[in-house]
Amino acid sequence: MVEFALVLPLLVVLLFAIVQFGIVFNNYVTLTDATRAGARAGAVARNDADPNGTTTGAVKSSSANLDQTNLNVSVNSTWQPGSDVTVTATYPYSISLLGWVVASGNLQSQTTERVE
Repeated sequence: MVEFALVLPLLVVLLFAIVQFGIVFNNYVTLTDATRAGARAGAVARNDADPNGTTTGAVKSSSANLDQTNLNVSVNSTWQPGSDVTVTATYPYSISLLGWVVASGNLQSQTTERVE
Protein backbone atom coordinates (compact mmCIF):
# COMPACT_ATOMS: atom_id res chain seq x y z
CA MET A 1 0.00 0.00 0.00
CA VAL A 2 2.81 2.42 0.85
CA GLU A 3 4.66 1.69 -2.38
CA PHE A 4 1.49 2.24 -4.40
CA ALA A 5 0.85 5.53 -2.61
CA LEU A 6 4.39 6.67 -3.48
CA VAL A 7 4.27 5.61 -7.13
CA LEU A 8 0.69 6.67 -7.97
CA PRO A 9 1.40 10.43 -8.25
CA LEU A 10 4.30 9.74 -10.60
CA LEU A 11 2.13 7.51 -12.78
CA VAL A 12 -0.66 10.10 -12.88
CA VAL A 13 1.76 12.86 -13.93
CA LEU A 14 3.21 10.56 -16.60
CA LEU A 15 -0.30 9.82 -17.90
CA PHE A 16 -1.17 13.53 -18.05
CA ALA A 17 2.11 14.23 -19.88
CA ILE A 18 1.28 11.61 -22.50
CA VAL A 19 -2.20 13.08 -23.00
CA GLN A 20 -0.85 16.64 -23.32
CA PHE A 21 1.81 15.54 -25.82
CA GLY A 22 -0.86 13.74 -27.84
CA ILE A 23 -2.96 16.91 -28.03
CA VAL A 24 0.02 18.99 -29.19
CA PHE A 25 1.01 16.36 -31.76
CA ASN A 26 -2.58 16.23 -33.08
CA ASN A 27 -2.53 20.02 -33.47
CA TYR A 28 0.78 19.80 -35.38
CA VAL A 29 -0.53 17.14 -37.75
CA THR A 30 -3.68 19.22 -38.35
CA LEU A 31 -1.56 22.32 -39.01
CA THR A 32 0.66 20.45 -41.48
CA ASP A 33 -2.36 19.08 -43.33
CA ALA A 34 -3.92 22.55 -43.45
CA THR A 35 -0.81 24.11 -45.03
CA ARG A 36 -0.73 21.34 -47.64
CA ALA A 37 -4.37 21.95 -48.50
CA GLY A 38 -3.79 25.69 -48.66
CA ALA A 39 -0.73 25.34 -50.90
CA ARG A 40 -2.65 23.07 -53.25
CA ALA A 41 -5.55 25.51 -53.39
CA GLY A 42 -3.10 28.35 -54.01
CA ALA A 43 -1.35 26.44 -56.78
CA VAL A 44 -4.53 26.40 -58.85
CA ALA A 45 -5.96 29.77 -57.75
CA ARG A 46 -3.85 32.20 -59.79
CA ASN A 47 -6.84 33.21 -61.95
CA ASP A 48 -9.09 33.87 -58.94
CA ALA A 49 -9.96 37.43 -57.99
CA ASP A 50 -8.26 36.98 -54.60
CA PRO A 51 -5.78 34.05 -54.64
CA ASN A 52 -4.44 34.99 -51.18
CA GLY A 53 -7.96 34.82 -49.76
CA THR A 54 -8.64 31.50 -51.48
CA THR A 55 -5.44 30.03 -50.08
CA THR A 56 -6.03 31.37 -46.57
CA GLY A 57 -9.62 30.12 -46.65
CA ALA A 58 -8.45 26.64 -47.62
CA VAL A 59 -6.02 26.59 -44.69
CA LYS A 60 -8.68 27.73 -42.24
CA SER A 61 -11.30 25.29 -43.49
CA SER A 62 -8.82 22.39 -43.27
CA SER A 63 -7.99 23.26 -39.67
CA ALA A 64 -11.53 23.48 -38.35
CA ASN A 65 -10.73 21.79 -35.01
CA LEU A 66 -8.09 24.43 -34.16
CA ASP A 67 -9.01 27.74 -32.53
CA GLN A 68 -9.25 30.01 -35.58
CA THR A 69 -8.49 33.16 -33.58
CA ASN A 70 -5.01 31.82 -32.73
CA LEU A 71 -4.21 30.48 -36.20
CA ASN A 72 -1.89 32.76 -38.19
CA VAL A 73 -1.56 32.14 -41.93
CA SER A 74 0.78 33.85 -44.38
CA VAL A 75 0.87 33.33 -48.14
CA ASN A 76 3.78 34.35 -50.34
CA SER A 77 3.69 34.17 -54.14
CA THR A 78 3.89 36.24 -57.30
CA TRP A 79 1.06 34.12 -58.79
CA GLN A 80 2.90 33.76 -62.10
CA PRO A 81 2.76 30.32 -63.76
CA GLY A 82 5.76 28.26 -62.69
CA SER A 83 6.50 30.37 -59.61
CA ASP A 84 6.17 29.02 -56.08
CA VAL A 85 3.40 29.61 -53.59
CA THR A 86 4.54 29.24 -49.99
CA VAL A 87 1.99 28.84 -47.22
CA THR A 88 3.15 29.21 -43.62
CA ALA A 89 0.90 28.68 -40.61
CA THR A 90 1.63 29.05 -36.91
CA TYR A 91 -0.42 27.97 -33.91
CA PRO A 92 0.42 28.36 -30.21
CA TYR A 93 0.79 25.39 -27.88
CA SER A 94 1.19 24.94 -24.16
CA ILE A 95 1.95 21.75 -22.25
CA SER A 96 0.87 22.02 -18.63
CA LEU A 97 1.02 19.34 -15.97
CA LEU A 98 -1.16 19.85 -12.91
CA GLY A 99 -1.27 23.61 -13.50
CA TRP A 100 2.45 24.08 -14.22
CA VAL A 101 3.39 25.08 -17.75
CA VAL A 102 6.21 22.75 -18.76
CA ALA A 103 6.62 23.95 -22.35
CA SER A 104 4.99 26.50 -24.60
CA GLY A 105 5.63 28.14 -27.93
CA ASN A 106 4.37 28.11 -31.49
CA LEU A 107 3.89 25.19 -33.82
CA GLN A 108 4.88 26.11 -37.37
CA SER A 109 4.34 24.38 -40.68
CA GLN A 110 5.31 25.51 -44.17
CA THR A 111 4.46 24.05 -47.56
CA THR A 112 5.63 25.20 -50.99
CA GLU A 113 4.03 24.23 -54.31
CA ARG A 114 4.41 25.43 -57.87
CA VAL A 115 1.70 27.66 -59.33
CA GLU A 116 -0.01 26.01 -62.28
